[in-house]
Amino acid sequence: MNKISQNIGRTELVLEWKLMGEDYIVTLKGGREHVGAVAVGLYDAGTKISTSSVISLPGHREENIALNSARKISSYTHKTTVFMAGIHLDDITREEIDNIVETSEDIVDRFIELLEENV
Repeated sequence: MNKISQNIGRTELVLEWKLMGEDYIVTLKGGREHVGAVAVGLYDAGTKISTSSVISLPGHREENIALNSARKISSYTHKTTVFMAGIHLDDITREEIDNIVETSEDIVDRFIELLEENV
């Protein structure tokens, strides 16, 4: 599996990916790893629009990270993308949440840049 990681405060965020046929399986984890949300991004060649759907486990808040990341990756790759997110820090603060969301977006952008470099 390929990997990008970045230290942020009390944890390290790790994005890993692999191809399944032509489609992408991507995970983003940090702190105490788990599955908090799973999203699927789909690209419609006819409309040239990417959409995504998410399942979030009760009590977890990774829904927007997974939903937006799956859509963004499928929009760039034109491939189906499954994106799983699980990030947990005990006694997390609002500032830590905001930093994790921002860093997650940065890591996904770095992933897309790597794909562009390898095309």
